Amino acid sequence: MIKISIPNPDITITERKQNLKENEPQIKPIYGFIDFHLIPRDKGGIFLFFNINDELLFVGKARKLRQRIKKHFEDTVSPIKMHRDEVYRIDICLVEDPMEREIYETYIINELKSKYNVDKVFYK
Repeated sequence: MIKISIPNPDITITERKQNLKENEPQIKPIYGFIDFHLIPRDKGGIFLFFNINDELLFVGKARKLRQRIKKHFEDTVSPIKMHRDEVYRIDICLVEDPMEREIYETYIINELKSKYNVDKVFYK
């Protein structure tokens, strides 16, 4: 039997408003998120979208995390395009190995019963 545990998030960002300080540029929010700069642009891993009630909405993986996560909020083909307003928290786990990303994504989708993932679902 293979033992897999869900990794702890390396980065967590939540929906929030910017408190402007003197000489600080204003950051344009994307669906309430202003902390995308905390996500590495050249690292791979998995990301989990949660709502305000800590219900898992969507799990994804990416070779370049920041641009993939932002794309979910901008493009028209994202599986969460109708549910973007529900996302309150994003957890990011840095995982460089592509095979490990694939395994974690599938495991988390099925273990935590992600609401909007339709591929890789075995619990229906």
